[in-house]
Amino acid sequence: MAHPPAPPLELSLEERRALEAIVASTTRPHRAVREAEGLLLAADGLANTAIGERLGVSRSTVLEWRRDFSAHGVEWVGKVRPGRGPKPSIRKERVERMVHDTLHMKPPGGVAHWSVRSMAEHSGIGKSTVQKIWKARGIEPRVFETLEPSNDQAFERR
Repeated sequence: MAHPPAPPLELSLEERRALEAIVASTTRPHRAVREAEGLLLAADGLANTAIGERLGVSRSTVLEWRRDFSAHGVEWVGKVRPGRGPKPSIRKERVERMVHDTLHMKPPGGVAHWSVRSMAEHSGIGKSTVQKIWKARGIEPRVFETLEPSNDQAFERR
């Protein structure tokens, strides 16, 4: 059963220019470029089914793009709804325990601070993941907040 054609999507001049800039971008995610292209085709009056066939998505996806654009504008183009997308592979409790250990425990072996490698070994989390978590939370174990005096007897004799 054929669906009645949707009316063309109404765009202001600024919205059309913003969508065209997204389509022309070489750095934007493919999802955003494809969605912006679909919205421009909808504004030109192309049927939702035809847009879906041209862009390799379903008619319902085109309808979602139109609804999201009407509700949120250009800023929402290419966004993933909360709860969608890949789920974290490491449980939140494990990440919180690793952050707590970083901030409140001394590493074994008498070293002054945790390294990415030592924390990865301690927590069982990969080195790159430890690094990403520290960066996201602004944790820098090698940066000292206080200056400790040297144990060297000859340090700054006057």
